[in-house]
Amino acid sequence: MFTRIVKMEFKAENVTAFLENFETVKDKIRNFPGCEFLELYRDKNEETIFFTYSRWNDETHLENYRHSELFKEVWSKTKPMFRHKAQAWSVDTLVSL
Repeated sequence: MFTRIVKMEFKAENVTAFLENFETVKDKIRNFPGCEFLELYRDKNEETIFFTYSRWNDETHLENYRHSELFKEVWSKTKPMFRHKAQAWSVDTLVSL
């Protein structure tokens, strides 16, 4: 299992639309095969910066999601709202307390 962290910065006028769209797709993403956990975070100091934090069984499951119709639907609505290009990291947990 590994964690995927995606940082997204939106144009201020698009934040509400992003949040509304996320509300409609969050359960579909979370229930996609191989996704074990999903959270959305908002930066404490900058209201236009968000992070998704998801846990995947393995990279194949994430790649299946990234090539799915669901991802295409989500990304086609989300990407045009960005102020800056999204950044993503795949990380392994080394220590959990």
